[in-house]
Amino acid sequence: MENVAVANAGIEKSGKSLTTLIYALYAASLLVGITAVVAIVMNYLKKSDVAGTFLESHFRWQIRTFWFGLLWVSPCLLFLVLTLGVGILIVGLPLAAVG
Repeated sequence: MENVAVANAGIEKSGKSLTTLIYALYAASLLVGITAVVAIVMNYLKKSDVAGTFLESHFRWQIRTFWFGLLWVSPCLLFLVLTLGVGILIVGLPLAAVG
């Protein structure tokens, strides 16, 4: 029974380190976006390792946050492209007529 407790403690410690690393990758994605993709892949690959521990809720939160963030960034980028396009069109038409 003692061996099981020691094994669980080792899994929990490595799980904490992994969870911290994934949080760091998500934080780094504010500067370098590709790290979020690395983090989500790690979340899905290691999700079974933390199943049944308190870290499972952290993984679930990280995964949901990634997908909700992507859900909201996509329409914002579309809006940005459309408004910039209209702005360039409005400025460009009078300049084209003059030139």
